[in-house]
Amino acid sequence: MRAVLFDRDGTLVHDVPYNADPDLVAPVDGAREVLDDLRRRGLGLGVVSNQSGIARGLITPAQLAAVNGRVDALLGPFGTWQVCPHGAADGCACRKPAPGMVLAAAAALGVEPADCVVIGDIGADVGAALAAGARAVLVPTPVTRAEEVAHAREHALVAHDLREAVALALALGEQVAP
Repeated sequence: MRAVLFDRDGTLVHDVPYNADPDLVAPVDGAREVLDDLRRRGLGLGVVSNQSGIARGLITPAQLAAVNGRVDALLGPFGTWQVCPHGAADGCACRKPAPGMVLAAAAALGVEPADCVVIGDIGADVGAALAAGARAVLVPTPVTRAEEVAHAREHALVAHDLREAVALALALGEQVAP
């Protein structure tokens, strides 16, 4: 494993639907510490985030940039941000569970998708990882559906929180180390 890609809302920061206000960004417990540990280890870090609020007219690209900037300020810099601004009916290749953002993030970080672990809170995150040839760790939240957890238990890994997800990602990296 050479890179870890994170979903933003519900994974790195508490989910505020269609957040347009940087002041509402609140990291999940331990996020800064685990990210700093990954940086010390020399791993590439990226964010892959569906943001259909843009397509729906609920947030502007400038507001999204401000919120993402606040995430960077609170959690440290990421090597790549991949954002899908499309709606579910747009049929794009980037909106998770499609693999587009995972593939783009891997390319931006100079690694193969198979060298990435995607950590997210819903089935679309796991689906995007698997479709791209990456590994996945699901961190369920109250919005995660039971069938998404069951699918992740079969095809990926499931963690109780972000710290455990990162520990599982690191263990995956040790399993495939030369």
